[in-house]
Amino acid sequence: MGKKIAVIGAVLEEPQESQTQFNQVVSEFKGIVRGRMGIPFEDVSVSVISIVVVATLDEINSFTGKLGNINGVNVKTSLSKKEI
Repeated sequence: MGKKIAVIGAVLEEPQESQTQFNQVVSEFKGIVRGRMGIPFEDVSVSVISIVVVATLDEINSFTGKLGNINGVNVKTSLSKKEI
């Protein structure tokens, strides 16, 4: 199975409650992460994080599933159509 490039977008509502667990999951998948950008909106207690990964569809689904199971975290993924 080929690999795809994906962007995982996550919105953390009340990040002080979910950020530690979120970072632990990202660390578990550090082998597929190519880049990460986070923007805090401290005035409304929200963080927006985008993560670029290169991985198989199964790895991407496992990663996003674990992130999405964290309370207060909303996740969406955009996949490349092209396999690399």
